[in-house]
Order: sequence, then structure tokens, then C-alpha cells
Amino acid sequence: MLDGILLERAGIPAVSIITEPFDETGKEMAASWSLPHYRYLKMPHPIANLSEAELNQAADALVQPVLDLLTSGQGG
Repeated sequence: MLDGILLERAGIPAVSIITEPFDETGKEMAASWSLPHYRYLKMPHPIANLSEAELNQAADALVQPVLDLLTSGQGG
């Protein structure tokens, strides 16, 4: 999350991806770095127990949302 925030602050479009339990932490981190509206993506938790195929499927499902955030001009 912090890497994405720092890239956005440097003017480099970035999208962070977190798992759902870290949503509040993500909001607080963005606010503490003066980007309270920084948008990021959430995916189900946990991911450690996913097979390679399941993880690939989850990643594939995030491609379009990542592209949407990067091209919307509405990042942090």
C-alpha cells in the first residue's frame, strides 16, 4: 500500500491491491500520507492457501479494475 501511495505522491500512477481485512488500515494509511481519497483494490482473504491456478484466476479478475483505476485519472 505504501509503495502505491508514494508513487502517486511522486506523480506516478499506481494501484495498490490489498486483501479485505486490511481495508481500514489502507484507508488510515492513505489519510496519514495526505491522500485520503487514494483508491485501491481489495481481494478476498486469505490468499496464502490458494493454488497457483486460483491465484492466477484472482489476478486475472483484477486486471480490468487496475486498468480502470490507472486510466480514470482519479487516483490519489
